[in-house]
Amino acid sequence: MVNMRVFKIKCPECGSPAIIRKSDWKDKKLADLYCACTEVECGHTFVFNAQFSHTLSPSGLTGNKLVKFLIDRLKPDERQFALDLLNNHIN
Repeated sequence: MVNMRVFKIKCPECGSPAIIRKSDWKDKKLADLYCACTEVECGHTFVFNAQFSHTLSPSGLTGNKLVKFLIDRLKPDERQFALDLLNNHIN
């Protein structure tokens, strides 16, 4: 049996569970979630914003981007030092 955690949204009016009816992605890190309360007497519909905050563990797919990010922030002399280290390691 697979035990997956599910993102649960509660109605801000009555606290009952709500369901996501639609999602509208503004970009890859921000979405508007259109929600509806499951409590029949409440019936509240609302928009919940879901936004990426920060990385806890970097993706294994973006290693080269991380290297480029770090290299781009080096001063010219630091960049040359890193290049010299790499050239000496390869030779």
